[in-house]
Amino acid sequence: MTSSTASLESARVVVVGDAAALDEYADALAAADADVQRSDTAAAALEAVRSEPVDCLVSGVDLPNATAVELLADVRAESSTLPVIVAAADGDEAVASELIGAGVTDYIALSEPVERSHETVVKRTERAVTTARRTETRRERSRRFDAVFEDTRTATWVLAADGRLERANRTARDLVAADVDPLVGEPFWTLPWWSAAEGTMADVRRLVETAREGSFGNAVVSRSASLADPDVIDLSVRPVRDDRGTVTSIVVEGVDVTDRVALERDLRRSEELHRVTLNNMTDTVLITNEAGEYTYVCPNVHFIFGYTAAEIEELGTIDDLLGADLFDREELAETGVLKNIECTATDKAGREHTLLVNVREVEIQDGTLLYSCRDVTKRKQREEALATLQETARDFLYAETHEEIASHVVDDTPGVLDLDASAVSLFDADATELRPAARSARMRAVHGPLPAVNADGTTLAGHSFVADEPLFLDDVHEDDRLANPATDLRSVAYIPLGDHGVFMAGSTAVGAFDDVTRELADLLAATAEAALDRVSRESRLREQDRTLQRRNEELTELNRVNETIRAIDRAVVRAETGEEIDHSVCELLGADDRFRFAWIGTVDRRSGTVEPRAWAGEEHGYLDARPFTVGNEGGDPAGRTAATGETTVVENVADGLREESWRTDALSREYLSAVSIPLVYNDLSHGVLTVYATTRDAFDETTRAVLDELGETIAAGLSANERKKALLTTSMTRVEFAVDDPTFVLSRLARRADCTIAYHGGVRQTDEGRYVFVTVEDASIDAVADAAADLVAIDEVRRISANGSGGDAGTDGDAAGGGDGNASGSGGNASGSDGDAPGDGGVLRLRLTRPFLALELADHGAVFREATADPGGATLVVEVPDGIDLRKVTELVRETFSDVELRSKRTLDRAPDHDRSARVLADVTDRQLEVVRTAYYSGFFESPRDHTGEEVADTLDISPPAFYRHVRTVQRKVFGALFEDGGVPIAVRE
Repeated sequence: MTSSTASLESARVVVVGDAAALDEYADALAAADADVQRSDTAAAALEAVRSEPVDCLVSGVDLPNATAVELLADVRAESSTLPVIVAAADGDEAVASELIGAGVTDYIALSEPVERSHETVVKRTERAVTTARRTETRRERSRRFDAVFEDTRTATWVLAADGRLERANRTARDLVAADVDPLVGEPFWTLPWWSAAEGTMADVRRLVETAREGSFGNAVVSRSASLADPDVIDLSVRPVRDDRGTVTSIVVEGVDVTDRVALERDLRRSEELHRVTLNNMTDTVLITNEAGEYTYVCPNVHFIFGYTAAEIEELGTIDDLLGADLFDREELAETGVLKNIECTATDKAGREHTLLVNVREVEIQDGTLLYSCRDVTKRKQREEALATLQETARDFLYAETHEEIASHVVDDTPGVLDLDASAVSLFDADATELRPAARSARMRAVHGPLPAVNADGTTLAGHSFVADEPLFLDDVHEDDRLANPATDLRSVAYIPLGDHGVFMAGSTAVGAFDDVTRELADLLAATAEAALDRVSRESRLREQDRTLQRRNEELTELNRVNETIRAIDRAVVRAETGEEIDHSVCELLGADDRFRFAWIGTVDRRSGTVEPRAWAGEEHGYLDARPFTVGNEGGDPAGRTAATGETTVVENVADGLREESWRTDALSREYLSAVSIPLVYNDLSHGVLTVYATTRDAFDETTRAVLDELGETIAAGLSANERKKALLTTSMTRVEFAVDDPTFVLSRLARRADCTIAYHGGVRQTDEGRYVFVTVEDASIDAVADAAADLVAIDEVRRISANGSGGDAGTDGDAAGGGDGNASGSGGNASGSDGDAPGDGGVLRLRLTRPFLALELADHGAVFREATADPGGATLVVEVPDGIDLRKVTELVRETFSDVELRSKRTLDRAPDHDRSARVLADVTDRQLEVVRTAYYSGFFESPRDHTGEEVADTLDISPPAFYRHVRTVQRKVFGALFEDGGVPIAVRE
């Protein structure tokens, strides 16, 4: 086959017309391997053109019902590029001209010989087909270029071969605000599409030069350097060559990749964040295929498992890491995700971890299953520790002592902290020490004994307690306060338990305390502290309850005692005699069911025994069983009290049973405890009261105090009864004593002043002291006052009167200051007689620092009638009424003074008006008696008066109206006693 026929191979040619010449034309085309289709009419040919692609249409000049010109016009209406050849038997210029005007492709005259004509026809047909094909190709390329050139997504520029702008599509035009047409012919890299920055312009120029050299080029440039976030254009250039390969133009395409660049930047950031997150998060992500083979291993896999990603893949499948049968595949297929599957896994170091695994179906590369693993080992440990701690807290609820709580803390420390070396030291406030209360066996093995340490901050435990500061030491050997350098402990925690002590826990490993352990240790210590607080609080409440109960019991007992005491007080007040007081007291005490027996005894100093004088209760011959000897040891409580003058209490009679025989007699009568009370009032003893009880410790402090007061009350009652007896009796014994005792205050004053001092009664006891009136003879009143002021036994000296002229009611001298006053005015003596010489003698009132014998004798019912002292000694006169034991009075005088001689003793009968005088004195108050006594000694009642009422009032430091009121009150009582109730009879003269 020739080259001409090859071009017609498979070409589809429609031949229309019925001329014989056309048949030969068709045969020639068929011989050239063209696909020839015959049509008889113009309409059939036009239909063939419309129905299928046709490479060429060959038509005769004259057709049935149409002409070639008419067919050509219809074909051109369908296609302007389809080659149309009109073949005529003979050439006709007019027809040819008309056909050319209608757009015929070629006009062939078939008048030449057949062979030559056929060759010509085939070539001319081939040329028409080839030309049509080329034209269609160029048009197709042009359409394609236009389609690409006008792409709205791509900016396109067409440049000349030297790089100057020739065209720009609409997208490129829209990139700038300027008119593009004036820019045609300018170098592309200088145009306003690009940043003025030298770098950008150079990149664009370099890109154009690449295309001029015939190579494809690509670059990413910024459009505007003035914007904070400039547009980014992806430029690509390609050269356009002619048939000879010469670059005739350059096409530049630009795509705005600003968003893509931003996305890529964000993607890079996201990938970086994703990488950092995956590398640092504690959760590990694994992806596998259905066989369990890894397709992805998270870079942070070492956080949980300790392996690198490569080592994880070398281990095998996911089943080797997390265990087989981790989840149900069918369940996962139904739900798509399974969450919080708990399993255990072992890390590279051999430590076991508790994991929560989420499994999800995915399609990522070759992976289908995504595993998300979270290590909850610490949380699991915390949960288990909290559960143990909860059990510990429940145990604390039933603990009743600090030691029990300390034991629970030590026992539960391994379960809470996973530390088996622990101890608790409790604070001893009395010794200010931390004393070990509980410790584990492991603590004993690795640390040795735990001594008590001072709570002074010098040791770790002491510092934690004093500073109230928890200490967590990764290596206790690095601390200078370590008390035991030989300990095997390394990591040690010291946590204060409030004011109760310190909790200590440790391990032989260094750095054993993580955040969870610290948190749990603090929580365990806080729970223990709360429990210790509760025990302390409950202990205090129990103690308060016991104290309250004890006090209630004591109050009940005290009320009962008080009832008995009140009854005894009433009996003492109502009693007429001392014997009645004794028996009433014993009977009331013996009637109390708490006491079995009570008795009162008199101390006989001569025999050295206590002689019973009244008793009541179950005596059973106890008082006759043995003598009650006065002594400090070995005898009955009554003998001890008689010897010491203090209360004696025997809490348990059975103690010392073999050492003291009286206890046997007492126990045989069921006397289990006893108390003996001295009956003393104003240092005057009236014997001993002894009470026995049927129970041990029957006489507590409260009962003792009440009974001590009762002893004073009884003694006061007995003293009052004796004074009353002394006032009512008409018969008495006057006893005179010679006393040679330099300590007697009157004797000391007489010797110092070289005078005679006389006391004729009149003593007053107040809160400030004891006041007595004395007369001075044979000496100046001022000298005696000065001498008295120098005596320690005299606190105050006041001149009442001075014998002779020039004396006044008295200016006092203070013993402390030693001052004196001058006696002015006419003086009178106690009897109202004139003085011998001016300033010779007078009356003084002395305030004594010690009790005066007159007061003690009065408590015994005796009257200290007078005392006279001179430098050679003193004489005392005491009157003892009948019924008062003279021996007691004599003993009292002998006990008071060192050298006493009984000179005389005689019995006297009082005058009939003695009772009346006694009643008058009994009805006068002490203050009233002091006022009238001072007035009497001051000569107020003399005529003429030695001193006025104002002067006497000044001596007494009272107002004149008060002085006159006191005097008139006493006078009224005296006159009432004289003139009323059978007083002095009045004689009536006729």
